[in-house]
Amino acid sequence: MRDHPGRWFVILVVAVAAAFWVLKHGGDDSGGMRPTGSGRSGVASTPSGKAPGRSDSTSDSNDPSRFAAQVIKHAREARISPKLLMAILYNESDKPHDPGFERAWQKIKPDAAFGIADMHRPAFNEVKHGRSFANRSWEELPDDPDLAITAAAWYLHDLATDLPAKWSGPYTRNELLALGYNAGPGTMRAFARGAKPGDVAQSYLDRLRQNWATAERALRR
Repeated sequence: MRDHPGRWFVILVVAVAAAFWVLKHGGDDSGGMRPTGSGRSGVASTPSGKAPGRSDSTSDSNDPSRFAAQVIKHAREARISPKLLMAILYNESDKPHDPGFERAWQKIKPDAAFGIADMHRPAFNEVKHGRSFANRSWEELPDDPDLAITAAAWYLHDLATDLPAKWSGPYTRNELLALGYNAGPGTMRAFARGAKPGDVAQSYLDRLRQNWATAERALRR
């Protein structure tokens, strides 16, 4: 079968867009959830190349505030802070979340995350067990923001069960959960014991702190 010229034009556009995103963000999925033992730790990660706290470039179409109702609903169901969940969505909003772009990017980078909460396949498959979305698929995340928010809320819930009763690190409970969301449960526990974040984890934490007030305003709309 002869290839249609339009097909190659689409591939070229996607490749150029992907290359631009890599140059701008260093090719790293800034957040996204990895399961325990994934080996991804903020302690020794490579910087993403993005200035800490930079979230002012979020476009209206990528602004998580339009999901405020879902954030409140699913955060309450999972018994975690709605503000934390919203702030994490803002942290992840620097990545384009167009379903077509995400799927094209995943072909270039197979371990890329899906959905507005930047969730990785192993983490989604882990967190959905025994939950109301147990029969859903990771591949559905780009098209279903409500599913992405639900899974993120319950992942934060599960991270909270991994927190020690007391910790020596200089972080709040919500900060540790956000670090766990970014770097995994094992690294979160290391931070709770006083480990110092590397550049990527510190950047994630700085952006979370900057987005905290923005998340609160978004929930009040």
